[in-house]
Amino acid sequence: MSMNPTNHWQPSANIDVLRQRADILKKIRQFFDERDVLEVDTPALCHGSVTDLNLRAFSCQFDDPLSPNVTQLYLQTSPEFAMKRLLCAGSGAIYQLSKAFRNEEAGRLHNPEFTMLEWYRPDYDHYMLMDEVEILACSILGTDKAQRLTYQQAFKQILHFDPLLDDMHNLKALCDSLGYAELAANENDVDVLLNLLFSQHIEPAISQDTLCFVYDFPASQAALAKLNSTNPLVAERFELYYKGVELANGFNELSDVKEQRRRFEVDNHKRQQAGLPTIAVDEFFLSALQHGLPACAGVAMGIDRLVMLALDCQQISEVLAFGYANA
Repeated sequence: MSMNPTNHWQPSANIDVLRQRADILKKIRQFFDERDVLEVDTPALCHGSVTDLNLRAFSCQFDDPLSPNVTQLYLQTSPEFAMKRLLCAGSGAIYQLSKAFRNEEAGRLHNPEFTMLEWYRPDYDHYMLMDEVEILACSILGTDKAQRLTYQQAFKQILHFDPLLDDMHNLKALCDSLGYAELAANENDVDVLLNLLFSQHIEPAISQDTLCFVYDFPASQAALAKLNSTNPLVAERFELYYKGVELANGFNELSDVKEQRRRFEVDNHKRQQAGLPTIAVDEFFLSALQHGLPACAGVAMGIDRLVMLALDCQQISEVLAFGYANA
């Protein structure tokens, strides 16, 4: 995007909005200070990154004048791996307000560089963490108690489809009926089609009047969450929505290093099949898991989106000092 710097040097957000944003950040820090959760600061530039097909990391090269080799580095899509290394080292409960980077879209709800709040609670499961997320979100947004739906319930209520038990044939038939026949015809990955339906039909239908948690995602969408011990079809993962906007993504955290490495390898294999570059696995993170991650739950929340909704703004650039277009 080309702009004339002479005409577009001013901030994306007005100064009053930036003052209100600062007040919200102050409230967030007070929230954790009252609960004795330690604020930490971890690197944005690391040797490894996420392998998840749905996330695209920025990469760059570090040309160290004292080394004969050029090193590939990644801007982090979240501070998750480094924060878990701190947990493995005995940090206890921690949180971080940091910049995160995703080489994806820029638009109403997205900016390549954004502010993320991430926190981890040893000895919490995902249900306990949902309770805490709800308290924080309600205090910032001024909303009432959140609704809670399982992923399965959301699909059944809105699309009359069971995402855990119905087969691919029925899923493609549903996609056909909703106008996605061309997309579904050659797609063999169930999660690609489920994600399509979730984003286009579930997200807009939930949380318009109140906060809504969706939890117990399909096991194939576990990411870094544990699988449910009593129902292996689902992962102990949740997402929080408000007015159709995803605000947070949380897990009862996977601590099995062998399973974590396997998931990274599966992701990179899928990347190869999709013609995407493979991502260097974060071996520091895996070594920390080998040492031992305490039982914990963690969550990442998009602060720019939270502020946008709290201040009734229509797009994310309205709450950024400088958005992508004039950064």
